[in-house]
Amino acid sequence: MAQPATQDNNQLRSETVAQLRSLSHDLSNYIETIMQASYLLAQAQLDDNNQKWLGLIDKASQDAARVNREIREILRAQN
Repeated sequence: MAQPATQDNNQLRSETVAQLRSLSHDLSNYIETIMQASYLLAQAQLDDNNQKWLGLIDKASQDAARVNREIREILRAQN
C-alpha cells in the first residue's frame, strides 16, 4: 500500500532538516577555525594593508557565524 503524500513529505522534510543540521554543525567548525586563525593573526605585527585584509576576514567570519546561528535557530524550531 502506498504511503500518503504528506507522510512522504514529512519524511523528506525530516531527512532534509537532519542533513541541514549536520551541515550547519560542520560549517560552525570551519567558521571557528577561521575565527581562531584571524585572532592569532591579529596578535602579529601586520602592516596597514594586511590589517585591512584581516579586518575583512574577521568581519566576514563573524557575519557567517551569525547567519549560521540564525539557521540553527530555524532548524531547532523544526521539531
